Amino acid sequence: MNGSVIASTIAQATISVAIVEGHAIFGKALAYMFSNDANFHVVADIQRFNADSLDGTHVDVVIIDLDTHPVDLGETMRLCRLHAPKARVCIFTQHLKPEVMQRCLAVGADGFLAKDMLPSDFLRAVKTVAEGVSYVDPRVAGGILRRRSEGNAASDELSLRGLDIVRLIADGLSNKEISARLFLSEKTIKNHTSRIFTKFGVTARTQVAVYALKAGLV
Repeated sequence: MNGSVIASTIAQATISVAIVEGHAIFGKALAYMFSNDANFHVVADIQRFNADSLDGTHVDVVIIDLDTHPVDLGETMRLCRLHAPKARVCIFTQHLKPEVMQRCLAVGADGFLAKDMLPSDFLRAVKTVAEGVSYVDPRVAGGILRRRSEGNAASDELSLRGLDIVRLIADGLSNKEISARLFLSEKTIKNHTSRIFTKFGVTARTQVAVYALKAGLV
C-alpha cells in the first residue's frame, strides 16, 4: 500500500472539523485539542465565514462559538450551510440558558455544548454529533423538560409515569437512581425506558432529551 493510499484511508477514518471562533487564540487552542485526538482532523480554523471559507473542503462537523457570533448566528448558519451543506453543526457557549439553546436548535444546530465541559467530554460530544446523533447539554435539556406544558399533544403519547422517567433520564439519572426516586423496581424502570427508546426511535439516553425537545414536549 503506497503512501497516498494510506493517507486517504486515514482521512476517511477521521472526523474533519472546521472551527469558527471569533477569538484567534481560542481558535488555536481548540484546533490544538482536536489535532491531539486521533479521531479528528482540523481542516479549517477561521474567525468568520467569508466567500471561500470552506469551498472545496470536506467538512464533517463545524464548531461555532456563539459568544463571538451573538447577533448574526442566523447569518452564520446560512453561510455554514452554503459552504459546508453536508456538515453537522455544533454551537458552544458559556450561556447555558434554555432560550439560548432553543434559538440555536431553531436555526439548525445539531449540537449545543458548554464551554465548561471537560475536554474529553467535549470531544466525545462532537464525535456523537458527527455520527448523526444530536447532542444537547443535559443540564439545559433537563431544565426545559421540567417546564413542559401539561396540555401538549405530544406529551399525551406517553403516560405520566413515562414523562417522569423522560425527565429523570434527561437529568442524567441511571435506571437504579430512577428506581429509588420513584419507588419502583429497577426492572419496571428498565421496561419503561425500553418503551421510551422504542417510541422515540433512539438508542442512547442522551438522545431522549433531544428528541423530547424536538417533538414538542416543551
